[in-house]
Amino acid sequence: MRIVNKKALRNYHILERLEAGVALLGSEVKSIRAGRLDLNESFIRVLNEEAFLINANIPKLVQTGSKTYDPFRPRKLLLHKSQIQNLMGKTSGKGITLVPVSIYEKNNNFKVDVGLAKSKREFDKRKVLKEKDHQRRIEQELRGLKE
Repeated sequence: MRIVNKKALRNYHILERLEAGVALLGSEVKSIRAGRLDLNESFIRVLNEEAFLINANIPKLVQTGSKTYDPFRPRKLLLHKSQIQNLMGKTSGKGITLVPVSIYEKNNNFKVDVGLAKSKREFDKRKVLKEKDHQRRIEQELRGLKE
């Protein structure tokens, strides 16, 4: 199962990707396995040489009894120190940010696909939409010829 951050793919050019583990609570793991995760407004921030996934919404399951559960709590990303320093150096440039592209399960551990991203301009987004529309029309015409 892979949960993709469609907003990140639409609003950013992904320059580089990196796989990171994520520290989760047991109830959060159950919630993600149930498909209840929202990455739309989330981002990654490096604080005190530690990387955190911020604003990822993992809703509380009804079965869990925790009354103090915060669905938007910062979750620590598990990266090597050299990887974090490398990301800090790359994000110090203008307009470069870290976004979670997707979350998936690998060997019973959840991994976050961290993207080093640069923001798209408005005309870039329109250009991509035009290309997709053009490609869809070509495919429709080809399907019409085959029938």
